[in-house]
Amino acid sequence: MTRPVRWGIIGTGKIARGFVRDLQSIEEAQVVAVGSRQQASADAFGDALGVARRYDSYEALVDDPEVDAVYVATPHPMHFANAALALAHDKAVLVEKAFTMNAREARDLVALARSRRLFLMEAMWTRFLPHVVALRDLVSRGVLGELVMFEADNGHFFEQDPTFRLFAPELGGSALLDLGVYPVSLASMLLGTPSRMVTMVDPAFTGVDATASMIFGYDSGAQALLTCTSRARTSVRACLSGTEARVEIASDFYAPTSFRVITRNGEVTEFAFDVAPRGLRFQAVEVARCLEQGALESTVMPLDETVSIMETMERVIATLEPAPVV
Repeated sequence: MTRPVRWGIIGTGKIARGFVRDLQSIEEAQVVAVGSRQQASADAFGDALGVARRYDSYEALVDDPEVDAVYVATPHPMHFANAALALAHDKAVLVEKAFTMNAREARDLVALARSRRLFLMEAMWTRFLPHVVALRDLVSRGVLGELVMFEADNGHFFEQDPTFRLFAPELGGSALLDLGVYPVSLASMLLGTPSRMVTMVDPAFTGVDATASMIFGYDSGAQALLTCTSRARTSVRACLSGTEARVEIASDFYAPTSFRVITRNGEVTEFAFDVAPRGLRFQAVEVARCLEQGALESTVMPLDETVSIMETMERVIATLEPAPVV
């Protein structure tokens, strides 16, 4: 690597702060600027995290010639416009998941990046964590045999605040887009795009989706059973079962964690991974690798798969039951 990737951050929320803290632990990245819609927010972010250049608009951030790549960490409804703005200024872009609000926006954003020959990737950080890298290796080596079933849940309890991002429609409120994207994306990585789907989706008090149960079927004969909810803390575990063995991923399956492999005969092998501080840095390392090699997208999180995931989630949300009349 000739020099670190110089990052500009769009958004000053919790995920943006976590990303910057993680990047400060690697040599492949340097956070040089932050942009917000308010100067006070940009200044507070910069003061807290040691970011030198602070801008009171996203336009000013992406116009900074010292910024190589932009991380979009705003709420879902702003992802398309913010990422498109960065691409229009010839920046590589990492977009927080869920990638966009719908599949049309995802397709349009990918088309824009490809037309301008610029790097673009969804920030599905889980894919780059050591335990998921090891899981892919086990699958590729046939340790599990033929894949039969994948199960994953992601549920967290949130107070019923209509202004909170998971419940506010104007902020892209959605348990599926915020929580369900993790099991859906992991199922996609392991099994591909489902050919069959059975879903049940119920609303929150604001009308956005709160709880979703999904059964996906694949041409291989494998199935996935996935759930998410913003109404309760669930086990947040995952299990991939094959004809020869299964992998049980500990809670929280989408964050740095451990897993164990249990063979058909009951033999157990434990796998532990030392990851600190949070694990968000691994996706930035992938961006640096791609940019150094001149790649326009990641083979670990390909753009066509990101679009496919958005199409799948769009099909699920389409089955949302209307909120009951009170």
